[in-house]
Amino acid sequence: MSANVIIAARAQPLVVNFGPFVKTMNDEDFTKLCQLNSDLRIERTREGDLIIMPPTGGETGRRSFNLTVLFGEWVERDGTGIGFDSSTGFTLPNGAKRSPDLAWVRRSRWERLSAAEREGFPPLCPDFVAELRSPSDDLSALQAKLEEYMANGAQLGWLIDPDDRRVYVYRPNTQMECLDHPTTLSGAPILRGFVLDSERLW
Repeated sequence: MSANVIIAARAQPLVVNFGPFVKTMNDEDFTKLCQLNSDLRIERTREGDLIIMPPTGGETGRRSFNLTVLFGEWVERDGTGIGFDSSTGFTLPNGAKRSPDLAWVRRSRWERLSAAEREGFPPLCPDFVAELRSPSDDLSALQAKLEEYMANGAQLGWLIDPDDRRVYVYRPNTQMECLDHPTTLSGAPILRGFVLDSERLW
């Protein structure tokens, strides 16, 4: 008989620590857990804790859609990499399983993965990641997430805060840069030729 854990709905991500039971969960078990709860985004920290993220609100969903469409157009034109939406989970080198709001992987890295690795949670850190802050998201938690991506091999990361109209830009071995109300965002040199019209997100 299956058992359910009922958690009251919350606007912000919820960290659940089930002790040693979750920490011994293997990749197959985690995949099944995500499949059983397909209406939720579930991440797993390197310590083994689960982070359960409820569906976004309408305004955040609209912005996320616009970001995905604008980036997707460039991905199709450029052809050097593969784009992923927020439903994709990646297994980072440190063991964490993370789902960026937007991600991009160089085609050469993607093609080195086996069919099974591509089908599951790809065992790599994307070259580019973007996180879109919703009103309920804790800024420091998202900043720590971007730093984790950088520490695991990402080459460029954007933390977009629409309400404050700020973008935090992360690059490896470089101090984070905070841009106040930028009108455009350049992905160079990682995302050659990609310039995001930030006004489409505000």
